[in-house]
This record gives sequence, structure tokens and C-alpha cells, in this order.
Amino acid sequence: MLNSDPKQRLTAYEVLNHPWIKEDGEAPDTPLDNAVLNRLKQFRAMNQFKKVALKVIAGCLSEEEIMGLKQMFRGMDTDNSGTITIEELKQGLAKQGTKLSEQEVKQLMEAADADGNGIIDYDEFITATMAMNRMNREEHVYTAFQYFDKDNSGYITIEELEQALHEYNMHDGRDIKEIISEVDADNDGRINYDEFVAMMSKGNPEINTKRRNSTLY
Repeated sequence: MLNSDPKQRLTAYEVLNHPWIKEDGEAPDTPLDNAVLNRLKQFRAMNQFKKVALKVIAGCLSEEEIMGLKQMFRGMDTDNSGTITIEELKQGLAKQGTKLSEQEVKQLMEAADADGNGIIDYDEFITATMAMNRMNREEHVYTAFQYFDKDNSGYITIEELEQALHEYNMHDGRDIKEIISEVDADNDGRINYDEFVAMMSKGNPEINTKRRNSTLY
């Protein structure tokens, strides 16, 4: 951008698409702190089912897609321990110019700390703060569905959901049947792909999975 030769200088389009500028793989429309803050708040409202699904999707993302968040995590992890404490989260948000009360910071901490061990590890941070548009990739949503559907029956059962929550150490003691019933639109006691997509697209209507959906039935 600082090159004195106009012919060698990056154009505005090239700047916005350069990995150094891109946040989370895309040039952001809002400041990083506001975007991350909003994602943390959205994540806090999700049930454990969706949080595990997002963890699976987060594991599918490329380095380029999470570059901005990776840098932010490193900036907050001041002691390079690979985890963020509540104090580091508070200082990190303050450094970004975000003013929050002690209670608000605590609530965000509890939201991102999916396994409830009192600290946020790298995977938890990426899962809680990644842009929701990462979920609209049909292959990511289907990969997450397959993770739960261990026997490839086309349905996620109560037993399969319970197993997945335990695998990620994210069973919060809530009745699995209650979680299933929130998503189980046809009340057959299990989750089909349409119902899974509906859960994932709640608050994110851009998800389009028609192609995969048609191959399942």
C-alpha cells in the first residue's frame, strides 16, 4: 500500500482480499472486537448440541479462514500457555477498546468455556468466535451431521447425541431427551438431516443444504 509506484501499489480490492487484512478469512464489515463480542453472545445462547456441531465444523476450517482469530487468541494469551484465563479475556477485550462489566466478562467466559474447566483453550475460542458464515458451507454442515450419526442411519439418536457430548466433555447434566425435543420437529425421538440443518441455520438463514439433503432420501 505504501509503494510509491502506482503500478506496483496494491489496489483497494487486492488490499481487502490480502490474508494480512482479512479477519477470519474475510475482510470484516465491523471492528474485530465488536464482531467477536457478538459471536460470543450468540454462542452463549446455543444448546450443547449445536456447540459440539460447531466444534466439529471449526476443526474443518483452514488456517487462512481462522487467521484473524488465531492472532487475536495469541494476543489475549499473554503468558503463551495455550489457554485464556478470565483475567486475560478481560484485559484482551479492554485492549480492543471493549468496555464490559465484571459480570459481562464472566458470562462471556462461561459461554466460550464449553467444557467448564475455567479457561478457554484454542479450540474453544475458535469455535465460539468463528464467523457464522463458516457454517453455511454445505459440506461442513454434513460433516458435523455425520459426526453425530455414528451408524450412518440418517438419524441422530438420543444415544448418539449423549455419546458425542461425552466425547467432547460437554455434557452439562441436562436431560438429553430435552435437548433432542427442541430440535425434533416431527417428534419421532430422533434427529434427521432436515432437523439438524434447521438447528444449525437458526439465526443463520444463509445455510443452503438442498443438494446434500436430496442425496440422503
